[in-house]
Order: sequence, then C-alpha cells, then structure tokens
Amino acid sequence: MVNIQLIPLHYVYLAFIVLIIAVLVRRKDTTMICVAGIMTIGLLATETLSGSVTGVFNSFIYATKELLSTIFIISIIVAMSRVLIRTGINEIMVTPLTRFIRTPQAAYWGIGLIMMVVSLFFWPSPAVALIGAVLLPVAVRVGLPPIGAAIAMNLFGHGIALSGDYIIQGAPKLTADAAGLPVTSVMVASVPLVVVMGMVSTLTAFWMLRKEMNTTKWKVQEFTHPQQSASESPSEPNQSAPVPTLPLRLRKTFALLIPLLFALDVVLMFILNLQGGDATALIGGTAVVILIAVSLAAHGHSGSEETTHYLIEGFQFGFKVFGPVIPIAAFFYLGDAAITELFVNPLPEGSHGIVNDLGVALAGIVPMNGTVGAITMTVTGAVTGLDGSGFSGISLVGSIAAMFAGTTNAAPVLTALGQVAAIWVGGGTLIPWALIPAAAICGVSPFELARRNLKPVIIGLTVTTIVAIFLI
Repeated sequence: MVNIQLIPLHYVYLAFIVLIIAVLVRRKDTTMICVAGIMTIGLLATETLSGSVTGVFNSFIYATKELLSTIFIISIIVAMSRVLIRTGINEIMVTPLTRFIRTPQAAYWGIGLIMMVVSLFFWPSPAVALIGAVLLPVAVRVGLPPIGAAIAMNLFGHGIALSGDYIIQGAPKLTADAAGLPVTSVMVASVPLVVVMGMVSTLTAFWMLRKEMNTTKWKVQEFTHPQQSASESPSEPNQSAPVPTLPLRLRKTFALLIPLLFALDVVLMFILNLQGGDATALIGGTAVVILIAVSLAAHGHSGSEETTHYLIEGFQFGFKVFGPVIPIAAFFYLGDAAITELFVNPLPEGSHGIVNDLGVALAGIVPMNGTVGAITMTVTGAVTGLDGSGFSGISLVGSIAAMFAGTTNAAPVLTALGQVAAIWVGGGTLIPWALIPAAAICGVSPFELARRNLKPVIIGLTVTTIVAIFLI
C-alpha cells in the first residue's frame, strides 16, 4: 500500500470542495468562496500574503488558458448560428429533420444516440459543436427544451461514450496500464457497467425532464432567451445590420451545402485520424468559413464588416457564459497540476496532486474486500474527477484497483468501475466547467445543467456499484 502524507493543504482544499458543492446544490453563486479558497491555498503554499493575492490572478489566467479552446469553438459556432438564423437558412436546413424528430421523446433519445455514436469516434467536444448546431433547433421546434437537449448530449456523449471509450481507447489504456492489466480485459469488464450506468442515468434524467415539460410557452422562452440575450439589444454598438432577404434558391443552396461540409468534416476525421482538439479545430475552421460565406452573400459589400460583428457577438456570448466558470475552474485546477505550476511545489515528496493524494488516502483507510473495494473505487474515481478532467485521475484509479485485486481477484471490474466513476463525474456531466460545451451550445447555464445531472448520475453510480459488487 502506498503511503501518502496529508498536510494541512489537503484538508483545507477538501473543506472548500465540500463547501463549494453545498453552495452549488443550493443554486447559489460560488465565486467568492472559490476566490477565498484560492487565497487560502496560496497563503498555505507560499506563507506570504502577496503570494496568496497574486495566486488568485495567476490561477484565473491558468484556468482561462485551459478553457480557451472550448471558449473559441463555442463562440465561433454561436457566431455562425446567428447569421444562419437571421438569413433564414437555418429554417430551411432543419425542416427535413422534422420528419424524423416529431416529439420531445424522439428528440431526446435521437440527439443522445447520435451524440453517443459520434463521440465514440471523435470524443464529445467536437461532437457537441457538430450536433448542437444542426439538431438543437429541430429539438426545440418539436417541444424539447434546450436544457433537455443539453442533458441528452451530456449524458450520452461525456458520460456513456467517454467512459467506455471503446474506439479511441484512451481511457481504458490509461487505467489498464496503471493496473498492470491488458486493455481488452478492462474494456470487456466495463461493458456491463457502462450499459447499466448509461441506462439508469439517461432514463432517470428523461423521467425528471418529463415532469417539468408543462407548457409550450415555457419551453420556447427558455430557447429564445439565450439566443437573444447576448446581442439582440438594439443599443449594442456591435449589433449587425439588418440582413437583406436572400433569394430562396440561395438559401436552399446554403442549407444543402452546410450539412455537407460538416459531413465532409466527419469523413476527414476518419481519413486523417483527427480526434479531440484536432477534430474540434476542423469543425471550428469550417464554421468560420461558413460564417464568412453567408455574411458576404447576405450583406454584399459590407460582408467583411458584418463578419466581424457576428464574431464579436459570438465572443461576447462565449465570455459571458464562461465568466462565472473561470473562478471555480481556477480553484479546482489547483487540485491537479496547477498547484505546482503556480506556486513553488508545496506538496510532500511523492505527491501526485492534492486530489489524487486524497483519493489514495481514502483507499488506504478501508478494509480489503470486494464490496468495500467496489464502493471505494466508485468514491475514489468520483473524487479524482473533481478537477474537471476525468482523465487526470484514472491512472491512479487503476493503481488502487490493483491494490484491491490481491484480495478480491477482480481487478478488471474494479478498474473499469473506477474509470466509469471518474469520467462520469469529471468528464463533463457534473463539474460545471467540464460541461460548458453542451451548456453553451444549448444556451443554458452550466451550473443549472450540472444540478439537473446530479441526481441521475448519483443514482446511476449507485446502481452501477451494486452491479459491480455482484460481478466481483
């Protein structure tokens, strides 16, 4: 068993985590608490007030750099969506899809399943941008509120697809290598766990959503408000000029070409083996090209200036959405690599970061048997996911699973269980800044989306842990 020395820094960080989660559950703002947490951590790390204060600003910069690619793709997609909506191209583009998606139920499960399949090949971030831009208007039109679309994309993509990761195999390789197991054994062991977790969480979320879908008026308002709030005020200096009516033939041409361009992106992802950030960059670049082409067609000689205005609107929206998230992301990043980058390493020798140390310490205080081992792996995986990455702690999960394997003889199941827990919590279903892509594309609050996901994910993890106990 690995011995981890916990110092006051660990306990203070844990106390602030509990406080932040409690405040989030009560739907209150956490900015002041996060800043207080960063200052306290900085004071303990540097033992100087100046180090504590400068740590706040530096942690904000660190969080912004980590989130920058996500901010950009969301902003660009929103900018593109603005011009498509105002020119009427979006209306024509989504009309054929209404033949297949006619009810809120079909929209929820259709968006979710498509998101899952695409995410298996390219990971969820580019899938969110691709699917949200095309299918969100269709879903809203048939009565699914944007929060429902965000939940579906979140749970099916960042949850089911990413926790199994059967195509790219990044997650199972990390956990399997750390546990000293073949990748195949972890993948096979994860199948029933991923299936149970996915079914329980998505069904629970849908059942809860159905109870809240009372009136069409409420659903339409929830969708239209985010689309207008960032830039529709006539007093905005960067508001785009009125869009001339495009000829119907030209609108139909764009409505056909735009889905084809995104489909071509998917083909190129296969051919060039583009994944993660590279796939996101391809979609973002395509969106910029579409934005420029439509702006020039709609505005003529002023198309260049109007393209800039649309981009400004998109970035205004992006930074407005991300603004409340940066302080909380800055605090939680301190649980991983940021603590040693922003401060002279204040952690004891052999430490792998505050969050990972807490996970190891938790595993070290429980008895070695199958039932307790499964519960511990779920909790440990969830704890290591609190940094919002999902992937940063799964190597630790594999190592801890190997510890329990000596008495349970079920290392593959335990490794897969910890992997599922870590990615469902940290990969983008519960941590607000990790689920921002889906929230921003759908125009909903990431904190509200995290709150909506909380109960389905907790119920899912509970049932999945019980199933794992029987499989051991």
